Amino acid sequence: MLSQRIKELRKARKISQVELGTALGVTKQCVSNWENDNIQPSIEMLVKIATFFEVSTDYLLGLEKTNYIDITDLPVQQAEHIKQIVEDYRSFYIKR
Repeated sequence: MLSQRIKELRKARKISQVELGTALGVTKQCVSNWENDNIQPSIEMLVKIATFFEVSTDYLLGLEKTNYIDITDLPVQQAEHIKQIVEDYRSFYIKR
């Protein structure tokens, strides 16, 4: 699950393994090994990965299925607008 989540999040951000490795201070080979489930990141690196992708470590580990977007510092009107965009997307793309 962890390997899939890292790969999915990286591809969703449209960044290469090299770019992710550079952002985290590791090599492309290290990222490749995580994504191919050859090695597991350390606990410290797991936290760095979660912070980089703005997800919880539980999400990365597959213990939590929900992926959150942090909108806590947005004004109420903007937060509500983001929520409406998500709901519109769900009703248009997911429920078809």
